[in-house]
Amino acid sequence: MADHADWQVEVAHPTPAGNLVPDAVVLLNNGPSAFVEIDRTMSYARLLAKLERYDAYRNAPPSGRGNAARAPRSHWQETYAGPSLDRPFPPVLFVFAPAPRRAAPDTREAAFHDRARRLHGVNYRMTVATTTLHRLTREGAERRVWRVVGHGEDRRALAALPKAR
Repeated sequence: MADHADWQVEVAHPTPAGNLVPDAVVLLNNGPSAFVEIDRTMSYARLLAKLERYDAYRNAPPSGRGNAARAPRSHWQETYAGPSLDRPFPPVLFVFAPAPRRAAPDTREAAFHDRARRLHGVNYRMTVATTTLHRLTREGAERRVWRVVGHGEDRRALAALPKAR
């Protein structure tokens, strides 16, 4: 569970697919971080382009910050994995919120799943999960509110999200 003090404002991370600026990064209660995207008005094309930038960020080459005891690590490993070398790329969590002149959040979430599951890195290199703002505020982040892209209709608790490989 996070409170407002656990949220950090992010700066742009350069990637081969363009700059990536997460809406937020939340520190989870079990130690790792998660990227959070709040959607109200972005087109599906822009949402998918942002997801591709996350994949490019995950694949970015090491930054050269190594030493004799440790191989160089990529920026996301240095910034979000901490000392653990075996920690996977942080999950990317999309929250669909209501907006004027847009489809209902449940409809947008379902359409996003149809499109996102076709992206190359989703399902095994990155964990991408979605929910609606209504479901999140009504039930809480630790409940079974997260639907994982490429894993059907079932909802999972945050702690039960699959780990990226």
